[in-house]
Amino acid sequence: MNNSNISEKDWRLFRQKVPGWQERYMERLCRDYSELLNGDGAPSEKFWALHDRIKDDKRGIGVLIEMRRSLMLQNLVRLLREAVITPEELDGFSDELREQVNIFL
Repeated sequence: MNNSNISEKDWRLFRQKVPGWQERYMERLCRDYSELLNGDGAPSEKFWALHDRIKDDKRGIGVLIEMRRSLMLQNLVRLLREAVITPEELDGFSDELREQVNIFL
């Protein structure tokens, strides 16, 4: 299976799941930011730490994902590698797609 052979069922399921995965991931980021802001340290240190963290996080796949069928396999691998999703969240996708993801992991 290559990217051009992604089934329509898998593609539809991927498009359906991504917004929920992103919301959950960003919720986790917000909790992390809150802990950072409520932690010890000078306000200026916390501000700049948060600034740097957001700058890095906003480029992650859990926040920004290019929704193209040709990138779906790579996106799933990155979502797993960056702990945005767990392997169990691939339930419902075809066995063939899950096998391909496992090969890349």
